[in-house]
Amino acid sequence: MRSRRGPRRRRPAKLHGDKAYHSRDRRRWLRERQIGVRIARPGVESSQRLGRHRYKVERSIAWLGSYRRLNVRWERKASNFLAMLGIACILICYKHLAKHSEDF
Repeated sequence: MRSRRGPRRRRPAKLHGDKAYHSRDRRRWLRERQIGVRIARPGVESSQRLGRHRYKVERSIAWLGSYRRLNVRWERKASNFLAMLGIACILICYKHLAKHSEDF
């Protein structure tokens, strides 16, 4: 029997993607799982509207990319990599809060 630790997994309401992820198979697979599809179709829709959502993810990945140890994975164990990822996230949040605390 499988362990049921942690919160239950939830299905996302919809998926945003750019034109590179457009295919009938992917759209069908998502519809079968009752996940809304918001993928720009080549030649039909502009991917500009998706930029609002993609920007948040790409910006966060860029922040993590500034840490060399995460960019080039030196660790062999996933647990070490996840620990470094956690430290990088803490440093990013600390720098962000320190920058905005000067305003007060």
